[in-house]
Amino acid sequence: MANSRFKITLPTESDMLVFAAHLATCIEAGAIIFLYGSLGAGKTTFARGFLRALGYTAKVKSPTFTLVEMYDFDNRTIFHFDLYRLEEARELKDIGIEEYFIPSAICLIEWPEKGAPFLPDPDLACYIEFANEGRELNVEAYTIKGEAIIKKL
Repeated sequence: MANSRFKITLPTESDMLVFAAHLATCIEAGAIIFLYGSLGAGKTTFARGFLRALGYTAKVKSPTFTLVEMYDFDNRTIFHFDLYRLEEARELKDIGIEEYFIPSAICLIEWPEKGAPFLPDPDLACYIEFANEGRELNVEAYTIKGEAIIKKL
């Protein structure tokens, strides 16, 4: 299967929030989304926009020290992971990482490269890079579910 790709330039933080909110509305069933980018690129901002679109109004914090934050909604659960401080990927096995990847949940995973090989393949990978004053976001599908999501964008 050839990977579908979607590329967009996001000049402001507000644009990142709007795009992530739109993406959230394009996902009907569970999905695994990897968020790549250097420190300060906008991964947690992306997660905040995604969660706001689903109705979450409290502060969205990066789960840097807890590894995962859970957000429950009427029809789905979102798990937001931040693996930045993970010392060894094997720690994911210790927390029972596989139990989070259920069909009804959406998993947003910051710094997924630190979790290999204990993470499943993503449906989508979002690569966030600094570009001039804003960000460039490249979204790539890795599964049929990911392809369907990109088509809705």
